[in-house]
Parts: sequence; structure tokens; C-alpha cells
Amino acid sequence: MSTKTKSTKSKSSKPETRAFQAETKQLLDLMIHSLYTNKEIFLRELISNASDAIDKVRFEALTQPELLSEDETFEIRIEADSDARTLTIHDNGIGMSRDEVINNIGTIAKSGSRELMEKMQQNPTDDQLGELIGQFGVGFYAAFMVADQVTVVTRRAGEETATRWQSFGDGEYTLAEGKRDRRGTTITLNLKEVDKEAGLDDFTDSYVIQRIVKQYSDFVAYPIVTKEERQEPELDDDGKPIEGKSTTVIEDKTLNSMTPIWTRPESEVEDSEYAEFYRHISHDWTEPLDVLRYKAEGRIEYRSLLFVPGQAPFDLYYYAYEYGLQLYVRRVMIMDRCEDLLPRYLRFIKGIVDSSDLPLNISRQRLQEDRHITQMRKWLTKKILDSLLELKKNDEEKYLQFWTHFGKAMKEGLASDFDNKDKIIPLVLFESSHDAEKLTTLAEYVERMAEDQEDIYYLTGDSRNAIDNSPHLEAFKAKGIEVLYLTDPVDELVVQHLSDFDDKKLKSVGKGTVELGSKEEKEEKEKQVQARQEEVKDLLAALESSLKEHVKQVRLSTRLTTSPACLVGAEHDYSPQLEKLLQQSEAGGQARQRRILELNPEHSILKKLQERFAVNPGDPLINDYGELLMGYALLAEGTELPDPVRFNRLMADVMVAHLEDAPIPPKAEVTQEAAPEDAPDDAAAKPEDAAKSEDVDVAEDADATGSEDDK
Repeated sequence: MSTKTKSTKSKSSKPETRAFQAETKQLLDLMIHSLYTNKEIFLRELISNASDAIDKVRFEALTQPELLSEDETFEIRIEADSDARTLTIHDNGIGMSRDEVINNIGTIAKSGSRELMEKMQQNPTDDQLGELIGQFGVGFYAAFMVADQVTVVTRRAGEETATRWQSFGDGEYTLAEGKRDRRGTTITLNLKEVDKEAGLDDFTDSYVIQRIVKQYSDFVAYPIVTKEERQEPELDDDGKPIEGKSTTVIEDKTLNSMTPIWTRPESEVEDSEYAEFYRHISHDWTEPLDVLRYKAEGRIEYRSLLFVPGQAPFDLYYYAYEYGLQLYVRRVMIMDRCEDLLPRYLRFIKGIVDSSDLPLNISRQRLQEDRHITQMRKWLTKKILDSLLELKKNDEEKYLQFWTHFGKAMKEGLASDFDNKDKIIPLVLFESSHDAEKLTTLAEYVERMAEDQEDIYYLTGDSRNAIDNSPHLEAFKAKGIEVLYLTDPVDELVVQHLSDFDDKKLKSVGKGTVELGSKEEKEEKEKQVQARQEEVKDLLAALESSLKEHVKQVRLSTRLTTSPACLVGAEHDYSPQLEKLLQQSEAGGQARQRRILELNPEHSILKKLQERFAVNPGDPLINDYGELLMGYALLAEGTELPDPVRFNRLMADVMVAHLEDAPIPPKAEVTQEAAPEDAPDDAAAKPEDAAKSEDVDVAEDADATGSEDDK
């Protein structure tokens, strides 16, 4: 420990000026020059950070009790100096080391910072700017909306030295050794001049401070304290006020109620209070889409206050996304992110769980093994799914908003939460060929199925447009059979774990063989294909041999009506999309699977190839066309060509050959326009017109003479 301290002292003994990270510098510039008028939220953000810091030191003290004294009192203190135009916020939380100051203040969140800057530079509205500030975790920088200079003095719990950070918001900050007699952080703002039109109120005014705290931070679990001055009359010996004489009394005043919002009766909590509490725990400035309050009594007792966000955080689908509910034991927070309370696919849910049955000093390992946690997880998961189903039934528009942001996460549940599979299925929506504007459930699909349709058909692809134009759908469109369009990468997992629904199998139209229509239609189609297959079997065998490196079979198709070819897989082959995902993953580099090339038996290309093959089975053009047909099929499904250079060369040869063989159509006759009505009768004809006229006369004379001779 002494070595660390000595190192810290030597590092910070001299003031050091550093430049902000490029994205942070841009962000500061946008904040400083922002027209965002609700600037008072800076105080909410600083109070929220202070509250988080106290939570963290309490949590660390569970395993390092020496960090706290026996009679520890936690508080957030606000001091205002109207003469100096400064506002100071103190906390006795975890504090920061010098390196943590550099990482936490000199750099905004690394993941998503570029996305943040792109959105900030799109001239967001006031509301959008507020959302971005909260969504990307940059609440501290909101201080520069109201201050010309910000100074931070902080000391990490367990360390002996403090760090002083200071910036004017001009792209640089200064680091030096600071003075602080105990752990915690002090932030001092040198405030800008009051300008109410620009949202700059007098933030040194005690009434303004009290209003902001009451509005935004009343639910914070620690006392937010400020000094309040009041006048008391002086008393004489008899205890009576002396006229004209008073004494100034300065005393501490707690500005927030500190009553946990989840313990208050539901009827007493306003929607605005829920919204502020949600912002406090999530650092998301948008309104929550839904509020879920649950209470369990019996063998296990706990309360929960959960929120469905109005939009997905920018990193929700990143592997490293940190999630989890805040876990309290008898109103004391013991874990900021408890991942064990919900399955991963519900990671978008924010909120708290307060238990009466867990010990305060439970370790993470014991927590994972605790039967109370296991039971709470099961119960909370079922309650959330029930609430979402209720939302879907009662407010379709609101549910569609939810699905837009969190649908991909919900689909993950079909592949991971087998206990609740039957609860998740009614919540899952798909695009389909039935209606380009409306999503559908599996139950709705089944309701629309024809009586003779046995399977639920689907096709995976990169986009709706790509699937909608796929050759694989031609026979289905001709028969009017609905196909589900699965465009999310997670859908590949869904179809592997959801093999059937309502006694109907889910079948990919890009795999196996296709048999559509009534029993008689199927039998008739099979006879036709078998007869045609017999006619061209030698050609198909030759094509299969020439393409054996890329395909395992060449056969006639029952799914194509207009396109010449498509590629399909066997029943248990990967789809092209899953194969592409595997190629891009750490397991990439594996050999491509060989699939089946299907040819349209009625297409003129196949007929012409058969004619050439009958004359000369060794015609090299047949193999070239086989490669072109395979390339056509790959491009139609959006798959990369194995040899683009060769494909382009073959395509160019075909174009040249076609131009050489195609007859040149005669030049279209150009009819003379009639002369304008107002043209003079004696207008002189052009020389070339006169010549043409003479030629016509001569020709007519010759024709006339010829006719007479014939006679």
C-alpha cells in the first residue's frame, strides 16, 4: 500500500495539462454552445453521480470494512456562494484515483462515442439533446452548460492522496495533487451569468436549488443537505423579542424526503416521480414505456419496481453490454447490477428489487447459489412476460414500439428460456409475405393457412426486399401461400429451437424439396418433373460433374416458375445467412458447404442447353453456362461468388456472343413534320430536299416504265 501511495504522489506532485479525447472535446463544444434550455438538469446529474459513488463505497465495504468508520454518516452536501458565483457539490462516496479521473472524466464512454458524436452533429432538438446526454452516460459534462470552469477534487477510498482536476471546457484539463482530508469528491462550478431566456437561472439561489432537488432528486436514498440562513429575533431577559434586533441563524436543511419510491403506496406516486426515478437509475432521459410494480409475500418476501425503457440503449446488442437489476436488502443496496435476477434476453429491463430475506454481506458466489435469488428470478421473469402479453393485448401501438427496440432480444428467449417458451411465443412478431406493413404472430399465420397446407413456411435473409425477390418464393407466390420473412441474425437460432407450432412444422422454403397444392396436384407435378428429369438426366449429370467443387447435386426444381436457377440446402444444412455469420465469427475460415443447384425445367436456358448437349455433350459452353447459372443463384440470394473475376469474364463472353448473333433491327423511318400553317407558300426548298424530290420522281418514272414493259 505504501508503494502505491508513493507512486501516486510522484505522479501528481506537478501540475500536468492534458488534451481531452477528440470525441470528448467535440462533445464539450456542443454542450457549451448548446441551445438546450433545460440546463437545470446538470444538478440532477451531479447528485445522481454522488449517490452512485456512495452506493459503491458501501458495496466495497462489505468485503473491506476498514473503508468505513463505525459511526459513518452518508450525505450529499450543496454549497452556494452568490458573491463568488460558485456552486459546490460534496459527497463522501468512493472517490477516484488519479487514473480513474483520467479514464472517467477525460474520456467519454469508449463504446458508442462515435455514434454519439454523429447524432449530436445532426442538430438535435432540445428533447433529443437531453436524451443523448443521458443515453450515452455523459451527465457530468452537462455542468459545462452552466459553468465556465469546473474543478474536481477527489480522493479514492483507501488511498492517502487526492487528485485535483480542472477545466474551462476549452479542450484541455489540468491534473495536480489536491487536498482532501478524507475520501469522496468535491465538484465546484464557476457559474455563468444569469440568463433566464437561455435557461441559466440563478443556481446560487437557495429556492432554485430546493426546487430542482425536489423535482428531480427527491427519491435519492441519501440526505441532500444545504446550509439555510434564517433570521431569529433577539430576546430580552424576559424572553420577549427585541424590536429591530435579530440574529442570523445558519443550519443544515435536508432537501429530499429519502423515502424509497417502491415502499410508497402506488396510489400516492405520480407518473412524473416514476419517470424521474427511472432516469436516476438508468441515466436515460427518455420516458419509460411501462412501469411494473410487483410484490411477493409468503415464504419469500420482496418488492420490485421495474421499467420497460422507451428505447434501446445504443449498446444493447453488444456482447459486453452490462445489465442487471439493483439489489437491495432491507432498503440497503448491496449490488448495483445483479445479473442473476433476470435471464439475459430481458437485459433491457431496468429497476430495483428489495428483499427482506437475504443477508447484507452476501458474496457474489453465494448470491448465485442462493435459492431465494433462483426463486425471485423465476417469479420476476414470469411476471414480466405476463405484463408484456397484457400490453400486447391492450395497447398494440405501444407494444409495436416495444418490439421495434427489443424484439431481437425477446427472440433470444426462444433459444434460451425453455421453461417460458410458451409464454414467449405469443409475444414474438415476424414479417411475412401476407402484409408488407403489418407484423404477424405464429398464431395469426396458422389462422390464415389453407386447409391443405401442412407446414409453416419461412425464409431467412438479410432484408425484406432481398427475401421478397428471392427465386425460392416463386411457387409460393403463384399458389398464394404465405411465407414468414426472417431478417434478424437471431432468427437463425430461433428456427433451430422452434421446430413446430400448433402441431405444424416450421419449414424453410430454401431447404429440401417443395410439394405444394392438393394431393392430386402434388402427384401430377411429381410425374411431370420425373419425366422431364429423365429427358435431361445426362445433362444434369454433366453439370453436376463440372460443378462438383461447389454443389453436391444438380436437379430439376418444383419451386421455380420464372427464374432459371436457385440454390437450396438439404434439410439439415446451414442457411446461407447462418453460413455467412459463421464465416464472420471466430470459427471463420471453415470450408463452404456444398448445396443443391435446382434448375427450372420450363426455362428456355435449360431447353437450349439440352439442344446443344444432344448435338455435342462435350461442348465447353455447357460448363460455362453451368457456372453462370450457379453464379446467378448465388447473387439472387445475396451470397458472395467463389470467383467473381471468372464470372465477370463469362458474363462478358455471353454478352459479346449475343450481340454478334442478334439481328440488327432496321432503322426506324423518320416521318416529316407538316409545314407550319403560317409558312409562306413560295418558301424555297432546301437543296437536299430538292435532290430527294428529284430522286423520287426518277424512281417513280422507272417503276412506271418497268410496269409497262412487263405488260
